[in-house]
Amino acid sequence: MSERIVVGMSGGVDSAVSALLLKRQGYDVVGVFMKNWEEQDDAGVCTAEADWQDVRDVCDVIGIPYYAVNFAREYWDRVFSYFLEEYRAGRTPNPDVLCNREIKFKAFLDFAMQLGASKMATGHFVQTNERGDLLRGADPNKDQSYFLYMLRQSQLKQAIFPVGGLTKQQVRQIAADAGLPVSAKKDSTGVCFIGERKFKQFLATYLPAQPGEMVAPDGTVVGRHDGLMYYTLGQRRGLGIGGRGDGRSWFVIGKDLDHNRLLVAQGEDHPMLYATECLAGGVTWVGEAPLQEGETLSCTCKFRYRQQDQPVEVTLQSGKLLIRSLTPQRAVTPGQSAVLYSGDTCLGGAVVETVLNPGAALS
Repeated sequence: MSERIVVGMSGGVDSAVSALLLKRQGYDVVGVFMKNWEEQDDAGVCTAEADWQDVRDVCDVIGIPYYAVNFAREYWDRVFSYFLEEYRAGRTPNPDVLCNREIKFKAFLDFAMQLGASKMATGHFVQTNERGDLLRGADPNKDQSYFLYMLRQSQLKQAIFPVGGLTKQQVRQIAADAGLPVSAKKDSTGVCFIGERKFKQFLATYLPAQPGEMVAPDGTVVGRHDGLMYYTLGQRRGLGIGGRGDGRSWFVIGKDLDHNRLLVAQGEDHPMLYATECLAGGVTWVGEAPLQEGETLSCTCKFRYRQQDQPVEVTLQSGKLLIRSLTPQRAVTPGQSAVLYSGDTCLGGAVVETVLNPGAALS
């Protein structure tokens, strides 16, 4: 009997090709569609049912069995409650990171084992090895190691990433050549559990908005905000104050939570948008910790997805990471992840809690 591998299928081309490649390699492949969110109404664009149909169509073409599994309760408890708490605290969370650790590589992994699988597979653009290291995907434009940094080697040893060594173009070509109906399907964007919908409208159904003042660096009130949770550091769009000041665009430079004020300034390169130091908590390492309390490590860091690697020095200080960038960083945002690398190996990372010296780098 061939080895069974359960593939987490989203309805997209990456997971579809992952299942196809494993089938061609002779594995006993089972496709599983994860539903992580219960739709409450028809607001926004709902794609869950369409994605489930795509999974069924793809599995029929490949010739593999398929299931659907509902993790909505686990998602609410392990991811969404954290998501709301972060927004309530004025931060900008990244739920995809937590979803990967708690749902795809925990709840789903457990489900795969119940189906008799030896390993699970996903369509992530990452790679791993026998040791369970997390390595960048071969396509630098699609590498998703940033979103998987919370995983442990023990989880990665139980996972396969069939498209991690391919480019997106190669993946689409394989899908087209095999006649998969999703070969040209647009990549999904938006928050992992709700897909593409009006985010502001969605968030307002769970957190009451508290409008307040927009304030310039000199203390001048230049407008009104709809609620601090709707804005993130470095944001330009949607402020509604373009006609004020010297004509340059306005940007969010901070939040005054105590007084419910949104701090804004003009100019894309305003000094308050830059910093060289931040403190990050919730530290996780993929493998053995590369530094101990009080030690400093030289490596590279991504403060957001798709950012080029930035050279940094990282010190473990009271269980948190003090990250010092060798060059000023724009819009380092509390709630977002700072992910550390040594070459192509993702070491782990932490969640930004405090930006320590905004404006100091360029003043």
